[in-house]
Amino acid sequence: MSSGNKFGFGPLDADPAAGKRKRSVGPMGAAVREAAESLQEATEAKVEQRRQNAQDAKDFRAAQDEGRLLVDIPLEEIETSDLPRDRLELEAVAASDEMEELKSSIQQRGQKEPVEVYLDDAGRYQLKKGWRRFTALSQLRAETGEDRFASIIARVEKGQGARLDRYVDMVEENVVREDLTFAEMAQVAITAAADPAIDEIDPDAMVPRLYGSLHKMKRSYIRSFVFLLCALGDDLKWPKDVARNLGVDVARALKNVEGAAALRTDLAVAPDRGAQNDILAKFVEASKKKPAADKPAAAPREKFEFHVGNMKVTARKGECRIVSPDDFASVPRAQLEKAIRAFEEALGKGNPRVTSL
Repeated sequence: MSSGNKFGFGPLDADPAAGKRKRSVGPMGAAVREAAESLQEATEAKVEQRRQNAQDAKDFRAAQDEGRLLVDIPLEEIETSDLPRDRLELEAVAASDEMEELKSSIQQRGQKEPVEVYLDDAGRYQLKKGWRRFTALSQLRAETGEDRFASIIARVEKGQGARLDRYVDMVEENVVREDLTFAEMAQVAITAAADPAIDEIDPDAMVPRLYGSLHKMKRSYIRSFVFLLCALGDDLKWPKDVARNLGVDVARALKNVEGAAALRTDLAVAPDRGAQNDILAKFVEASKKKPAADKPAAAPREKFEFHVGNMKVTARKGECRIVSPDDFASVPRAQLEKAIRAFEEALGKGNPRVTSL
């Protein structure tokens, strides 16, 4: 009996020729493996899709908060009553050949540029930019009755935008395209200054706030038209037809000579644009022959101050005070008298007599 184990038999010798047992994947195992791999790939794809969806949602909310999304709004839900338009003679613009061209373009190719709107205090959409596009679509809807003209693509301003910024946005597009006349730009400044929601009441000071991106020469032209429109009021019936140079010349003449009342009287009875501009041109020519109006003398200043080196000088009637860190008591009297004499002579007071104290 073998002592290999208690059963009396030893281990069987493996057949060396048999080699190691080959383990191959059967049909069921292959199917399970493929299913596992497919599940792993699907899981990874789902994880990636969820990550992408989360990023898209984040980007969407950011675009929504920043007012970068475009929405389709029914025309009937948009009003134009809150913000005064930057164009004069709106009815003429609405019936112009340019409006017909814009309508034809929208009819053939659709609306290519969005308008901009904002929500007023009552929660209604108010038009900020794109009056011509809004008007063209409104006319097309009325003329054709087609549903495709019943709404407008718009960008909605989010939050409570500053009132002045809305004026700037309104005129910015047309200013860049040079589509506004100087009279229209001046009228926007006048209207904005009269808006109780804006802290500036001076139309002239409103010009750089509205048109800060323009060259200073253009801002100067706008100021001239601001003065012109304020001086002539409603008697200037066709301000858009006043050429830049003519408007600037009339404004300059009104500042230098008297005659605004007479000019307004003549303009009030002008039958048409041509007659209006002839009246303005004649006023400019006549003003060149008139002496300039005397300007009231400036009131004398009670006092003024300035610095010379490290000395502060205060001048007023009967007194010229010098404050300095120097100790004038230590200056020799003769030197001090010489300085005072030079001071008097520079003022043209002659040779004063210094009295000893």
